[in-house]
Amino acid sequence: MREPWDDDRSERGPSREPLFRAPPVSLWLIAGLGLAYAMQVFLMTPDEVLSAALSSGALREGRWWTLISHIFLHGGLTHLLMNSGAALAFGPAVARHFGVGVRPAAVFLLFFLVCGVAGGLGFVAMHPTGLDPVVGASGAISGLWGGAARLLGRREGLWRVWEGPVRGQIIVVIALNLLIGLAGFAGEAAGVSVRIAWEAHIAGFVAGLFLVGMFARLARASDHPGH
Repeated sequence: MREPWDDDRSERGPSREPLFRAPPVSLWLIAGLGLAYAMQVFLMTPDEVLSAALSSGALREGRWWTLISHIFLHGGLTHLLMNSGAALAFGPAVARHFGVGVRPAAVFLLFFLVCGVAGGLGFVAMHPTGLDPVVGASGAISGLWGGAARLLGRREGLWRVWEGPVRGQIIVVIALNLLIGLAGFAGEAAGVSVRIAWEAHIAGFVAGLFLVGMFARLARASDHPGH
């Protein structure tokens, strides 16, 4: 049975999502990133930051937890503020789509983490023998962007992946990140030079694009106990 949030024939219209009425979980996420950065700056040594950053070498050494820990590290205050702004831009739409309550909030945070892990795996897949570390929530936030892209201009339901404005969002993400790749953007975290990876952005976006419907069903499962 098709659920209303997956019904591509549902009503379409301009989105009304006031910035200052963002779902609390989307604001908690930003606060959590800020707290993690404060801990990085004041409590972690450069060696500890490096050990928590993601790289192919880290995974070969069995440090699989870096797929998550790298999400909460940043290459400076500017990097953190950029990611926080992007999270505020894309997170509320996804959080609203998932619904209100403890379960939808937990699913929203899980969606964020899964997209971040997907972004990290995308980076590692492009650099299977690389040792350069990567940090940042950009891959996870790109997943929020991917989810939000399928909600643009809709009051209910999701666009299909190649329908409506989604195509344009895909083009923008790919073009923007190829430019970042050509520029070779990098940063510094606690004195350690680290890469901020465009590959993770694209992989995270693709994960969010395709997984948002599944996570919406998971978030709303308790609303339809008979299905």
